[in-house]
Amino acid sequence: MLILAIDTALEACSAALHDVATDETLAAERLPMARGHAEALVPMVQRLMLQAGKEFADISAFAVTVGPGSFTGLRVGLSAARGFGLATGRPVIGISTLATLAAPLLGSDDAVPAVSAIDARHGNLYIQMFGAGGRVLISARAVGIKEAARAVAIGPVRIAGSGAALLAESWPAGEPAPLLVDAAATPDAIWLARLASVADPARSKPRPLYLRGPDARPQDGARIARR
Repeated sequence: MLILAIDTALEACSAALHDVATDETLAAERLPMARGHAEALVPMVQRLMLQAGKEFADISAFAVTVGPGSFTGLRVGLSAARGFGLATGRPVIGISTLATLAAPLLGSDDAVPAVSAIDARHGNLYIQMFGAGGRVLISARAVGIKEAARAVAIGPVRIAGSGAALLAESWPAGEPAPLLVDAAATPDAIWLARLASVADPARSKPRPLYLRGPDARPQDGARIARR
């Protein structure tokens, strides 16, 4: 089963062609970037297909991160994945950014809980905490940094994501320090493919996951009166 996995949710553009039956990655690429995902993604996919010697007809399913993340970045990945799925008639599976961030940590050792933390700006984080077997210990949510630290400081943990350092800096006094703080982590497209391979397409729709409202809001007081 060949899956094309796409991530444009955060500050990287990533894609991978992964055969989940053999757990073999045929081609993968990751480019760090804060913007420009729309221009980078399709050429990246074309390079991967050429490198792997595959056609779109060979792909069994498409996987894409659905958020939380950058509004523009999420739209780029979701639009591309939906387009590929529509053109090929293959399923498109949406996986949360937080679950994808935690997957490599749990894959290496799921005995120590993993916390995904994404900087949501303005003193807030998007967080989710996972335990043994990927069991959700704290559901995905947007919370203040200090509240997040109090919630996850329940013993030895590992933290990954752009908000990892912020979370570690606010760690409660007297609690065991995190065993790992990886602030450079972005979703791994290979792990995204692995998660998608065990997901139920009917329950993992490619729809954006927003954990809070938009920062930009209409200025009601400045509206032009309608005639």
